[in-house]
Formats: sequence, C-alpha cells, structure tokens
Amino acid sequence: MELGKRGEEIATGFLKDKGYKIRNTNWRFARYEVDLIAEDRGVLVIAEVKTRQSNVVAEPEASVTKEKQRNLIAAANAYLRCKNLSMEVRFDIIAIIVTGETHQLTHIPDAFYPMMR
Repeated sequence: MELGKRGEEIATGFLKDKGYKIRNTNWRFARYEVDLIAEDRGVLVIAEVKTRQSNVVAEPEASVTKEKQRNLIAAANAYLRCKNLSMEVRFDIIAIIVTGETHQLTHIPDAFYPMMR
C-alpha cells in the first residue's frame, strides 16, 4: 500500500477512535484537496495528514507550508459553501512516521489559524 494512503487510513482510524465523525476523505474542489474532513463536537475539522518513513530531515508537520495553509483555508471555505454549512472550523495536522508495521502518530489540533485580512 502506498505510504500516503496508509497514513490517511491510520489517521482516519485514530479520529474515529476519538469519537470524531468522518465527513469526507480526499475531498477535492477545483485545485484544492483536503485529506480528512471530520466533525468534533460541532466543529468542522480540516485535517492535513503528513506521513513519512523517518523524521531525519524534518518532522512531517514541518512540511505544511504557509501556501499549503492558505490552500486548506480556501478549501474549507469552499466546503462550507458547497455543503451550505455554518460552523466553526479548526485546522489540525496529523503527522505519522511509519516504521515497518508500526507507526508513531502526532495529532496537532488547532495547528494554525486563518489570518484576518
């Protein structure tokens, strides 16, 4: 199984185990994609999943650049419009390091916030 797909499955299971309702996986709109969209106690959670085989170069969450954050914010706004939702949104990062059959998962709720213009 491809590493990224495996990571997304691990992250989905993790969120489900924590009581999150999974709304969508790999949701696309125009040029935007969101790995996981879930709901946690009435809050829409936009989760970026980063999976690596090692953290030698950098922690996986470090690869969520400002540009990626802007794209996730735009995707969240598009999702709210498409689904006609009005709810609070939170941006999480789920970083997974896979080593053979085991993995280490780090969940960072509220990893970043939309900047006000």
